[in-house]
Amino acid sequence: MEQIEGLLFISGDEGITVTDIEQITGFMRPAISLMLDRLSAKYEDDDDSALILLNSDQTYRLATKQELSPIIKRYFEVPLSTPLSQASLEVLAIIAYRQPITRLEIDEIRGVQSSATLQKLILQNLIEENGRLNAPGRPFLFVTSSYFLDYFGLNALEQLPPLSEQTDIDPEEMSGDLFLQAFENRKREGEQNGTTTKSNG
Repeated sequence: MEQIEGLLFISGDEGITVTDIEQITGFMRPAISLMLDRLSAKYEDDDDSALILLNSDQTYRLATKQELSPIIKRYFEVPLSTPLSQASLEVLAIIAYRQPITRLEIDEIRGVQSSATLQKLILQNLIEENGRLNAPGRPFLFVTSSYFLDYFGLNALEQLPPLSEQTDIDPEEMSGDLFLQAFENRKREGEQNGTTTKSNG
């Protein structure tokens, strides 16, 4: 059951279908349905759990319980007045260099789940959804916004600092650290030239 729970977590807001669970785990559909029912009951019966399991047209996803809406809302709103966190900067940089890109592709590069960070960046108007990928599940594609350029003092995406002096670097081998380092290098260059990147708020 922990395998299915793990897949539900990593699938984020897009969720995962029973068919995908079957293909990934090799479990039979009756067993999958039983484990999903057990997970749903576990969340509902546990007053200390923040999660519930939602099902829409055989697509399952984890969500927070309705009574937690006020605190969850605050989580997304409060950071608007603070500088970007390292996680936000990393996700933002990955999108800048690889756009358009899906959440799952971002997760693969970072090695962690990025749904919450993406939502915060959307609220901060630094990224936006730009259609869906023509692939199973039709995942959203993310791109940087026009405000992103202003935030980092750029006139065009072509002014992004190079990721590496190696022009033949394989994009599939890029890590979040490489993206983050490129922005940090630009910030240092700006400070040396008497300018700094803008801060949020």
